[in-house]
Order: sequence, then C-alpha cells, then structure tokens
Amino acid sequence: MLARLKLVGVTGKPGCMRQLELWGGHECTVNRVGRTFHDQTVRSGHQNRIEDLERFAALGLKALRYPVLWERVAPRRPDDQDWSWTDERLARIRDLGMRPIAGLLHHGSGPRYTSLVDQSFPELFAAYARAAAERYPWVEDWTPVNEPLTTARFSALYGHWYPHLADEHLFWAALMNQIQGVRLAMREIRKVNPAARLVQTEDLGRTYSTKAVKHQADFDNARRWMTWDLLCGQVTPGHVLWDRLDGFGLGDQLRQLAEDPCPPDVLGVNHYLTSERFLDHRLEHYPPERHGRNAFMRFADVEAVRVALPAPAGLEGVLDEAWARYGRPLAITESHNGCTREEQVRWIRDAWDAAQRLRSRGVDVQAITAWALLGTFDWNSLLTRHVGHYEVGAFDVRLDPPKATAIAAELKRLGAGGGEPHPATQGPGWWRRDIRLAFRPVFRTMDAPEPKPEVRTPERPSRPLLIAGATGTLGKALARACEWRGIDYRLTGRSEMSLEDESAIAATLDAVQPWGVINAAGWVRVDDAEAEASACMAANAEGALRLARACHERGLPMVGFSSDLVFDGRIDRPYMESDAPCPLNVYGRSKAQAECEILALGGPALIIRTAAFFSPFDPYNFAAHVVRTLSGGRELPAADDLVISPTYVPDLVDATLDLMIDGETGIRHLANQGQVSWAEFARRIAKAAGLNPDLVIGRPAASFRWPAERPAFAALATERGQVMPTLENAIARYAAIVTEPEFAGEAEAEADGRAPDFFGRTSARVS
Repeated sequence: MLARLKLVGVTGKPGCMRQLELWGGHECTVNRVGRTFHDQTVRSGHQNRIEDLERFAALGLKALRYPVLWERVAPRRPDDQDWSWTDERLARIRDLGMRPIAGLLHHGSGPRYTSLVDQSFPELFAAYARAAAERYPWVEDWTPVNEPLTTARFSALYGHWYPHLADEHLFWAALMNQIQGVRLAMREIRKVNPAARLVQTEDLGRTYSTKAVKHQADFDNARRWMTWDLLCGQVTPGHVLWDRLDGFGLGDQLRQLAEDPCPPDVLGVNHYLTSERFLDHRLEHYPPERHGRNAFMRFADVEAVRVALPAPAGLEGVLDEAWARYGRPLAITESHNGCTREEQVRWIRDAWDAAQRLRSRGVDVQAITAWALLGTFDWNSLLTRHVGHYEVGAFDVRLDPPKATAIAAELKRLGAGGGEPHPATQGPGWWRRDIRLAFRPVFRTMDAPEPKPEVRTPERPSRPLLIAGATGTLGKALARACEWRGIDYRLTGRSEMSLEDESAIAATLDAVQPWGVINAAGWVRVDDAEAEASACMAANAEGALRLARACHERGLPMVGFSSDLVFDGRIDRPYMESDAPCPLNVYGRSKAQAECEILALGGPALIIRTAAFFSPFDPYNFAAHVVRTLSGGRELPAADDLVISPTYVPDLVDATLDLMIDGETGIRHLANQGQVSWAEFARRIAKAAGLNPDLVIGRPAASFRWPAERPAFAALATERGQVMPTLENAIARYAAIVTEPEFAGEAEAEADGRAPDFFGRTSARVS
C-alpha cells in the first residue's frame, strides 16, 4: 500500500511542476470552551465585511481557504441550515478569480447536538458535507476537518477545548471519529463532484529530546503522522502504533481504513515556530511552567528553536520528511508568525524560499498559504480565554476599514514574482540568530538525514534606517529595538547631523542613503522653554522642518514625535488625532508648529503624539524616580490634578517601527491604554514594584510652581486603531525588570546630579 501511495501525484522532474501558487486564508476557527463558542470570523469583523474578499484578491491569491463551517450553518439541528452568508461569499470568491478551499470543521467539535466522541459524529458530519457539496457542486477543493490530530489533542487529551477530556483512549476515539468523518465526507462530496480533491491539513513539527526522554520523543514523532497515516490506510499490523490503538479497541476501524482508505490529494502542512519541541529531563534548567510529565517521569517541554544546537530543521525539514514518507503533493497551508512586522515578513519569505528550494530538488510543493490574513485573537492562550490579545496579519483589523500591512506588500511581491523587499525586512529572522536561544543550549543528535542548512551571505542590508537623536532616551531606545529586531540602522547625534544646518542634513542623507528617517532629537525640558522660547522653537519646529523637508525632497518616509502638550486639557474625554491643537506653553507650541508644517509638505510623513515616558533603561524618567525615592523610604509628592496617559518606551518604539514599516502616514497617538494622574501613576508603580504606595503624597499642580502651564486633562486615545498594550500590562512588565536583583544598583544611581523635569519631559536639553 505504501509503495503504491508514494507513486500517486509524483510529478518527477521539477520542470513538470506548475508554478508555485500563493494561497491565503483568514483565521476562521470556531472552537467551544464550556458552553461558549468562540468564532474568529466574528471577532475579526469579517462576518460583516464582504469587501475583505477584494482585499484578499488584490494580493494575487490563487486560492482561498474559506469557512463553510458546520457550527455556523447548522448550529441548532442538522436539518436547520442557513447558507445565506456562505452563498454570497463563495460566489464573490469565484467572481474574483480565486478557488475556494472549503473548510467544514476548523478546530471545532461540531454543533451542540454532537461532539468529537459522539459515536454518531462521522455520519452526522458526512450528511452535512453532502449538503454542502450539493449547495456548491462547483467547488473542487475541500478540507472537511482542519488538523484532526491537533484538535483531538487539545479537546480530548489536554482538555483545553470541548468536551474537555484528558484521557488517551478518548483522544484516539476523537481522532478516529474525525478521520472517519473525513473519509465519509469525501465519499459524499465525490458523489456530487467526482473531481473533488481532499486537501488535508495538519500541524507538523518534530520532537527532539535528551536521551533520558527519548521514549517520549519517539512516541510524539510517530503520533504526528497519524492524520495522514490513517487516511492513507497505513496503520496496519506492523505500524509502530497499531498495538496501542488495537489495545484501545480500535482495530476494526483500522482495518476498515486500510481496506477503504481516503488518501489526501494534497498534504497541507501547517508549521509554526512552536511546532518543534525539545524535551529535557533536567528540570532545573527550566522554569516550573515549562515542566510536564508522562506516566514514567517529569521533563521540561520547550520550543526546540529556543534551546537546540544545531537549530531544528524547521519547515523545510518536515516537508522533506512528508515527501519521503508519502510522495504526495504538498502545500504549506498555514504560514503565520505573531511577532514584530519585519519578522512576520521574514517568516513568510522563508517559507516561500523553502518551497522553491524543495521544488528545485523535485519535491512537489504546490503552494504556500498566507494564513491569518486578518490576524488572530487570543491564540496565545490557545483560544481558552477571551481577552483580546491580537496578532496582526496582512491586514490590521484594529482600523476601520482594515489597513494593509507590510505583510500584504510582501505577499504582492511574492505573487508577482519580483521586486525588492522592504529594506527593514532583509536579513535573517530571529529564529536564525543567536537571540533565539532562551535556555542553556543543548546539542541534539540527528537520528535521520536533515536538509543541509542554507548557505546565507552574511551581508547587512545596504540601506539602513537613520535615527536622529543619539543621546536621548528615545533615540537610544529605537537603536536598541533595531538591534534586537535585526533592522540595520544608523544613529546620529548633533556632531554628525545638526538639525540647525541644512547642508549637514543633506550631506548625511546623501551619504547614508537611508530607506527612512526617524527624528528622535529635540528640546525636551518643558519649563526651561518658557525662558528660552527661541531655542526651543529652533530645535523642535525649525530643525524638525529642515529634516522633514530634506526627506520630502528625496521621497523618504519620516517619523517625528509630538506631545500631549499640544492640547489645552479643556475637554472631558481623551484626545483623538482629529482634535485641534491648542497648546498652553512654549514647548507645546513648538510641537504643534512642527506638526502643522511637516504635514503640510505632504508625502510619507508620520507624526506620533505621545506622553509621559517611562522605561527601565532610563534613570531620568518619573517612574525611575518613584522607585528610587520609595525604595529609600522617603515620601514622594506628585500632582493629583493632572491626568495623563503614560507611555512605556519599549512599547512605543516597537509600535513606531511597525507603523513605519507598514507605511503609515499622518498623525497617530501612541500611549498605553489608560489615564491616570501623576500621583495615581506613582501609586501603581509602587504597588507593582512591591513598595509602599502610601508614601506617594498627592498635591495640586500649582503647588509645584512650574513655569510652564500644563493641561489638567491630557489623556490620549486613538481613532486610528489601538496598537498599544494597556497601562496595567506595561507597568507590570516595567516592575518585573526594575525589581530584579541585578537592577538594584542602577535604581539607586542618580544621573549626574541634575534635577530632572519628571512631570513629562526629561534628559538632555537637546539631543
């Protein structure tokens, strides 16, 4: 049987293969937790946005994985079906020139009247598949059940999803029900359309381990193939897992599948950075939350990419294995990485390049699928919680209408077969750099041949990002983020590029040849500006405009920073981007003037309004002052009648870089979600850091006798899509760093004797 199956669909020479196709799909899971169904199509807004299909088609997609889900069409009774939503969308997909790959169950357990361990599940599911085929007889590609093995594990072995079981026997029963459901579903579909193809998806990785846990790794590596082994009828006596399943009373079903298999026409491989695991018996090397066990022993279970040397074989390795095992056409049916924007682009480009290399060796990889085109919600908790954690896709649905990201631009480039990638996305992804290692490295043994690592030329991209402001908090933070994210950059100070000198600006831009510019330089001392207005205006308005004009003349994207102090605080809600500036002080006027004049130039300019920086890597900010003062047992006075939206600098710089890479323009507000007085901010910092919040003494702002007037209410919100985490989340991450023992010495050190202007702007006068 195996020899026969290996010959089916093999194209032989690479020249016989059709061109590699670009497929897509939005995250469409409908999973059940307890009595609640979680629907990603609803959460992404695609439920009420058919125009998304035009966006998908514009990417150059040839096929679209699309939900025709059982739970959505027939949620109450098998005979009570509502096809109206699917009718309209499948017709539109066809009109747009894309082939639908219809999915009938996507990480679900079926409607309320069945479950994965219901004996009637396969027949009920097959009846629904027949109805779907009769409704859409022109659809040729079908994925009746997405990732049966993964769904069975999460639902019946780990208990995350309904029916919330943790029993190996019931896990195998749940898997077998889904496999039988696929087999019977395809039988019914092919009665309607004999040309129907089965595109069977499954998450595929590999488990590595230390020698002491090899028995578990061997089991995991055998189990990972079971979706396709079962459908191909290969689980017969002599199969490594035959005795185990036969012992659970599944022998008759195994024989039935061997006699009447349903081999996939295309093996759909879903592969993530978490798909490959490393098991280690040395628990002391890993935190407790990474510990697991089997019936024999305890061990740590971590992502292989975070510990293994050499790095795991990755997507290319598992595709090679699948081809060697089955010899059937392959497709990468999910390619997504929840990370910063350039890393997301690198991940999908890596998948495309891997597919092309495999094809050059005669492996029939037919397509790569850009998965989660609209992003994903709460997959960081395996869809067990509804907290709103969002990972961006090719389109960012936090904006209305959804905005194309740099991922969309890369997909268009790949689909068109040419063009230069965005300069910020060049270079290796983090999974190929030393920063991938989060634990003590472990040298792994390779039991089977693996693809030779790709030879990469260690050249840095020729066009860097230019960052002005080498001595300031923001400039340093941006440089640190670029270093971590693998983005080539050039950080300049006044000695290299003074914003007072138009010729120096031009000479620097022409010499460096950046792809974009971030202006993190400027005057930052709010109160001193009242007495030195001309100097403040020269730095923040005139100098910023000189740099913006030089960028505009060269067609370069530019990002500049503004402030909440452009507002007067006289409204009773957080300020939006469209609210008109009305500054109360010189510093605010300098920022408002820069905004107006830079945006009047037109072109790819982005102005980011932000406020009240705090960061563990800057000793001059208000939060650092709170920690130092309260750690010494001293009282700390703080204004209790000025309301602001504090901004965690690591969040700010990451969001800034993402927006710049996406090509964002205009005005954006970037501050952590929330609003507090300075006194309440200090108390929250104190509580998170384990200090005494009662030492924070609230006082009216007037008692501080600042020369510059501040707005009483300067909270920032956004009408352009919230991309910043909550203030509570940011404070927790800040406190986790500053309370580490090795951080204590730095927390005690004052900068250089200066008294920082804590309530809004700190550090050097001009950077």
